[in-house]
Amino acid sequence: MTVALTLFFISSALVGYRIITAVPSLLHTPLMSGMNALSGITLIGAITFYTAVPPEAKLWLMAALLLSTINIAGGFWVTERMLKMFKEKNSESGDKTPWQ
Repeated sequence: MTVALTLFFISSALVGYRIITAVPSLLHTPLMSGMNALSGITLIGAITFYTAVPPEAKLWLMAALLLSTINIAGGFWVTERMLKMFKEKNSESGDKTPWQ
């Protein structure tokens, strides 16, 4: 069971890396905010399976919990920075965009 979980984890990491590197940098920030939902699902899944996995696999589960939490927090941080780019810098100029 542990070997199967380890192989699944490694293959998932490699596929995820390949998918992320294929995304153009222009689309990376908007997609990152959307990926918060997927990381949330990973976090909930890791919490749900905490009692079901064998003791040898708890390290992988803790890694999933930690990495999902970091990804969710980082995604919200990047989304906040992205949204600040589109907020109005000067409240007196109603029609002026931040890049003008």
